[in-house]
Amino acid sequence: MATTTELQERLALYKTAEKAILEGSQEYQIGKRRLTRASLSEIRNEIDKLEARIAASQNGGLFGHSVTVFGGRR
Repeated sequence: MATTTELQERLALYKTAEKAILEGSQEYQIGKRRLTRASLSEIRNEIDKLEARIAASQNGGLFGHSVTVFGGRR
């Protein structure tokens, strides 16, 4: 399993990629080759996952949660 530092490094790379896409670098051309970066939704999805993993690792491996009870006692 990746360390918190490794996860934070990956998160920084994904945020850099997200920034590049948002600034208009989604596609670029080198000579006759046209290259396309990953889709913004894929990048955003991975950022969310990494942020959750980092939060869990800083919280002793536990994800935060809550329980909602409708119409009754617990």
